[in-house]
Amino acid sequence: MKQVVQNYKSGELAVLDVPVPGCKPGGVLVRSAFSLISTGTELMKVSEAGMSMLGKARSRPDQVAKVMQSVATNGVPATYRKVMGKLDSYTPLGYSLCGVVEQVGTGIDDVKVGDFVACAGNEHALHAELNWVPRNLYAPVPDGLAPRHAAFGTVGSIAMQGVRRGEPQLGDVALVIGLGLIGQLVVQLLGASGVRVVGVDPDPARCELAERLGAAACGDPASAAMEAAVAELTDGHGVDQVYLAAGGGSNQPVELAARLCRDRGRVVDIGKCRLDLPWNAYYEKELDVRFSRSYGPGRYDPEYELQGRDYPIGYVRWTERRNLACFLDLVARGRVDVEPLVSHVAAFDDAVETYRRLEDGALKAVAVLFRYPEHPGTGEVEAPAVAVPAVQVRRSPARSATTPVRLAFVGAGNYATSMLLPHLAGRDGVELSAVVTTTALSAANAQRTFGFAEATTDLDAVLGDKAIDAVFVVTRHSSHAELTRQALLAGKAVFVEKPLALTEDELAGVLAAVAESGNDRLQVGFNRRFAPLLTEAKRRFGTRTGPASLRYLVNAGRLQHGSWYLRQGTEGSRFEGEGGHFIDTASWLLGADPVSVYAVAPSGNEDLQVVLRYPDGSLATLSYVTTGAPGFPKETLDLVADGKVLRLDDFVRASVHGPEKWVSSRLPKARDKGQNAELAAFVKAVRTGGPMPVPLESLVATTTATLAVRAGLVGGAPVTLARAR
Repeated sequence: MKQVVQNYKSGELAVLDVPVPGCKPGGVLVRSAFSLISTGTELMKVSEAGMSMLGKARSRPDQVAKVMQSVATNGVPATYRKVMGKLDSYTPLGYSLCGVVEQVGTGIDDVKVGDFVACAGNEHALHAELNWVPRNLYAPVPDGLAPRHAAFGTVGSIAMQGVRRGEPQLGDVALVIGLGLIGQLVVQLLGASGVRVVGVDPDPARCELAERLGAAACGDPASAAMEAAVAELTDGHGVDQVYLAAGGGSNQPVELAARLCRDRGRVVDIGKCRLDLPWNAYYEKELDVRFSRSYGPGRYDPEYELQGRDYPIGYVRWTERRNLACFLDLVARGRVDVEPLVSHVAAFDDAVETYRRLEDGALKAVAVLFRYPEHPGTGEVEAPAVAVPAVQVRRSPARSATTPVRLAFVGAGNYATSMLLPHLAGRDGVELSAVVTTTALSAANAQRTFGFAEATTDLDAVLGDKAIDAVFVVTRHSSHAELTRQALLAGKAVFVEKPLALTEDELAGVLAAVAESGNDRLQVGFNRRFAPLLTEAKRRFGTRTGPASLRYLVNAGRLQHGSWYLRQGTEGSRFEGEGGHFIDTASWLLGADPVSVYAVAPSGNEDLQVVLRYPDGSLATLSYVTTGAPGFPKETLDLVADGKVLRLDDFVRASVHGPEKWVSSRLPKARDKGQNAELAAFVKAVRTGGPMPVPLESLVATTTATLAVRAGLVGGAPVTLARAR
């Protein structure tokens, strides 16, 4: 299928061929009929992409701060790869469309194949021929409403949420600053609410349009006539609400709002304009400044948007989806008229030229629609069935030295594209055969950047491809165990990023797949035991004769609000997600698997203290903390035994103190946490048919110990670990 994309690094716009998205449970696959260009939001994004690197940094200081924190944590090379990978990739455009349901996912019963729906979301209502849309981000189109008008649904919901934040009442007078697409819709929604509206915009054509759509008066913001109109309509008191629907870097809108608003009036920011509030003016009138967050309650909540968990109507009357349905109803009943806003309808194939004309000003428009080719028939798409045999694989045979190891990736997120694929792309004896993702564009980006032979959303086809030797599972935590199980049953060698499983039942399912198939070709991404600095330090430390004490401090830091790591209900706790790294490292240094786990946590934060006991009496104390200073190194480790001490400082320096002292180079080096060596060992094992780099028993023991931390916290006592079988 085709999709409109932009490269944020170069500014290139393109209509790209990408895989068709899969129809996942809890949503529908929609074939686009019309999609709407947001001439404000989208053109701002297009304009940013055309800036220099310095200009991009100035426009997004929040992202610069993230980059600096990543440098402190991961070092310059890893951060550079991550940032350049994100910049030099295609990003989608669009977030408001109408289309016809082509396939219905399990759990959906409110629409059927052939129904028209309006769709929302900058990840799900893209300028693309097909989109997968979750339950709470679509609404059925009322009978009689034209699809081109229903395509305004998302932008209309943004305007509606802004009006709701202003809490207008019958007889109020409101001022709308900025009469672009959002402003024109706000004017009409206020009029439908019984509010008299004054609009301001420097463009006379937009002022004329707003008056035709119901505004009492409109004009230039610098015109004295506008102040006179407000005084006349309000008996000199000022407007009850001001709606900021303007963009740009001028502070004029907020200054005008203070001047024309009544005492204790409300100022609602819907757009993205400069907000240097003149303190005296806002203080003297005690103005109530409010922000309107996109389409309404549910926005940015993954449980609402992605998992389909609705808010009870008794507690949240107007959600994203209810706003969307309400706006469609108003348009269908003629209370809001969007047809006068349509300045241009372009064929979808002409998308790039349309953006260029908008950006250079050749096309003056309030709203622009893309019209998609009509496809006869709307029958349900049925993916070809691919049987996954329960193969009996005891040990892969050695391969010819000239035969490449063919790899498939399931998932192509930040970690895969910054920490794994750069070490595999171009490696001798390796062929990147296929990349599978649930979103079409991420697969296309990975194919373009790393040279995969195929990009697809069809996992079954990849698992059924006998030419593929190994599968990398690099998805979110909740899917690791099931995808690993499927790949093992398909006879593939599997590299799965940590964690292997989030529950004991998931781990049992993986082991059942090993038993059923006889395929134990499994590696978990515990890369630190492969880090060159740490392996050299362990060699210098030498063998030990007595029990050891190991202290491992992990200064994990706080997560940003909205991080998917915080979704404990579906993705497990943060420690369950990455704690296996540190338990595996301790066990490797001590040469054994733990026999018991004791965990305690201070009240009021997410810090953990985990004590691991080993068969020879050695102890490893793992401090996993989120409350430390962000500038302190993330990982420091001390191993003490037999009169010797091994110290690791965040994979930058290491030392061994004993009869002979060894200190690594004091010159600053990039942090190498072992990914390259780990991948080399895995590829070698697949090519030669030799043992996996880490025994299965050790992988299971580390996973069991990680999961036991939760039980230890609940029980308040040490948890004895059964020996892995």
